[in-house]
Amino acid sequence: MAEKEFKIPQFAKVSIFLVGLFALFTILYIGRNIIVPLVFAIIVSILLHPVVNFFVRKKINRVIAIMITIVLAFLCIIALGGLIFSQASRFSESWPALVNKFTLLINHSITWASGYFDINAQQIHEWITKTKGELINSISASLGKTLVSVGSTLVALFLIPVYIFMILFYQPLLLDFIRKLFAKNDQSQVHEIVTLTKTVIQRYLIGLVIEFVIIATLYTATLLILGIDYAILIGIIGALLNVIPYVGGFVGIALPMMVALATKDSAWYSVYVLVIFYFIQAFDNHFIIPKIVASKVKINALFAIIIVLVGNALWGISGMFLAIPLLAIVKLIFDHIEPLKPWGFLLGDTMPALLKIIPDRLKRKTKKTVV
Repeated sequence: MAEKEFKIPQFAKVSIFLVGLFALFTILYIGRNIIVPLVFAIIVSILLHPVVNFFVRKKINRVIAIMITIVLAFLCIIALGGLIFSQASRFSESWPALVNKFTLLINHSITWASGYFDINAQQIHEWITKTKGELINSISASLGKTLVSVGSTLVALFLIPVYIFMILFYQPLLLDFIRKLFAKNDQSQVHEIVTLTKTVIQRYLIGLVIEFVIIATLYTATLLILGIDYAILIGIIGALLNVIPYVGGFVGIALPMMVALATKDSAWYSVYVLVIFYFIQAFDNHFIIPKIVASKVKINALFAIIIVLVGNALWGISGMFLAIPLLAIVKLIFDHIEPLKPWGFLLGDTMPALLKIIPDRLKRKTKKTVV
């Protein structure tokens, strides 16, 4: 008598999947001090790999080519960091004056609101004072935790260049390991998927860098033309936030509007910033992302917001910036593996055509009418 094939019930499959998902998120959260620098290093390594290949084609030793590439990359990062630091120093010196002016604007707004809506201004002031006190207490409580984690963060930052060097050096070994995980009959298909995915990921990440440069230039130029203070700092921060879709765009527009309100005599400058930044965002969404960043890795709004929130819950601010590139990489892999293509389709923003389905009863009535 032939043995019956054992099938796992559907509820058991769902239970195993949920337990595995919970275990994965637990590992990602507990090991964040190790995993986050490693993920940064992997993404940067993918980004720098074409540069290493360029130097190797110029007959430069591979180890030296990797070292030159890493040094050039960190010189660019140091230059950008120095520019941000110098602008932030100027901003911190003027911070008390900005706070006083913004407080004055809030007081005027409270006076207007209390008269227009017939609300006691004293109650509004008391609520703001109470909220501010609670906020300061919560910040003070979390400051100790932040200082404790600074040491481990600095150690992790020093490890990133080492990770990058090792990943670039052992890249052939890592790729060969991925191929060896599969059967010999699938080697050609695995090689094609790995090569294609690596190429598309590189183009996507390079596109993100180009998008950052373009948006930072447009933001900074707009603020300089309008005469808004700290234009370079706000432009760079806005472009960095723009990497976080939907959420980052709102914050990137709100920040210069607040600075314009606090530094300019007329509120119209905030309106100008809102209008011009809106057009820049539209230009980014309709031209830069489809043409430069690559439309193949567009993530729909639902999963983009979810993954940003999950990234923030797991890894904090670093997780918010890493969430979208990681999800895009996952989507690319899903798109090139046949059983996982439905999941890649779910993450994308390609809306299927709505089909007009005729109910069965209507079909039967139509047949009877024809007869």
